[in-house]
Amino acid sequence: MRFTEFDFHPVLLEGIEASRYENATPVQEQVIPPILAGKDIIASAQTGTGKTAAFLLPVMNKLITNKTHDKVNAVIIVPTRELVIQISQHIEGLAYFTDISAIPIYGGNDGQNFVAERKALELGADIIVCTPGRMMAHLKMGYVDFSFVEYLILDEADRMLDMGFQDDIRFIIGHMPKKRQNLLFSATMPEKIRKLAREILHEPVEINIAISRPPEKIVQKAFILYDRQKLPMLQDILAHTHFTSCLIFCSSKQQVKELTRTLKHAGLKPEEIHSDLEQTQRETVLLGFSSGRIPILVATDILSRGIDIDTIDLVINYDVPHDGEDYVHRIGRTARAEADGIAFTLVGEEEQHKFAAIERLLGKEVPKANIPPEIGETPAYNPQARRGRGQGNRRPYPSKQQRHKKAP
Repeated sequence: MRFTEFDFHPVLLEGIEASRYENATPVQEQVIPPILAGKDIIASAQTGTGKTAAFLLPVMNKLITNKTHDKVNAVIIVPTRELVIQISQHIEGLAYFTDISAIPIYGGNDGQNFVAERKALELGADIIVCTPGRMMAHLKMGYVDFSFVEYLILDEADRMLDMGFQDDIRFIIGHMPKKRQNLLFSATMPEKIRKLAREILHEPVEINIAISRPPEKIVQKAFILYDRQKLPMLQDILAHTHFTSCLIFCSSKQQVKELTRTLKHAGLKPEEIHSDLEQTQRETVLLGFSSGRIPILVATDILSRGIDIDTIDLVINYDVPHDGEDYVHRIGRTARAEADGIAFTLVGEEEQHKFAAIERLLGKEVPKANIPPEIGETPAYNPQARRGRGQGNRRPYPSKQQRHKKAP
């Protein structure tokens, strides 16, 4: 289905065309019509499905055609500052030919930014994109007027609840009129999301695009190793895999820092991103990574849902994420916008049970990659055995003629 078939306003269609959108994704096809019809929505859609445009476009179209006041019309609440920036940039592109205004509100910056945010909130804007904590801080100051809000969007709702933002969200919603259109998007639908939906949604249309599974076009492989073998295996992958942009995930910021230093000493050019960096530093790194100037980015899970860069063609899990949903979101950073992608996971001996749980969620085994002989003897993949008791196993490695640049 083409975007021209949604009967959007001509000025919005200009922005859509300028953003090089042509055909709607499945989530956009299913979500846009009921939003245009004024229905509340609860939608389950995995990362990379185009859900941001799915809620932005119909809301923006309604603002263009039906706006009746100059107060805040729409509030979009998301879990991370990176996602605030990403959505705000998305709005900026789509709204280029319109008079729609949007304000990003997020923490982690200096007091001068807070003052600028306050001034913008007092003047009003069509769309506010915010993190819960920062928005709540402004509301408590008494100068924010949400009494005319017509549209509330909660994006990555499961992530926000996992991060403990339930009370913040309820506080923000308490400042809005009860009569409004509510749109809730979540990658998963646990009971706590259902409970929140029952509190804020009115006769919602429920849309389930797909269960949380990575796109089939992502080439997944796992490397079964001892922990001491992870670094040489990573270096081997980076040396023998063709990629444009590589995103490496670690579970802690300390590990991110140490791995980045080690890779730099090895002659590579990685950068790091984690919560210890100032917001301006994080934005500079992300800009360099998205533009291609930084080929390798080492990050915590702060980026597993907060980055939308179409050029990432290699994702490496330096360690196994804590649960299957985190795995899906991590590797979902690649193979976006119809592109192909590769996702490799380095599985330590003590992590085998976690990786087996991920495979159960996926409903299939992830292929186990061959290990080069210079890495040494590796443990067998036996997640049912007691931790730390795997038997040694030397895995054959293909010849140079057999080695494929995209699949070590």
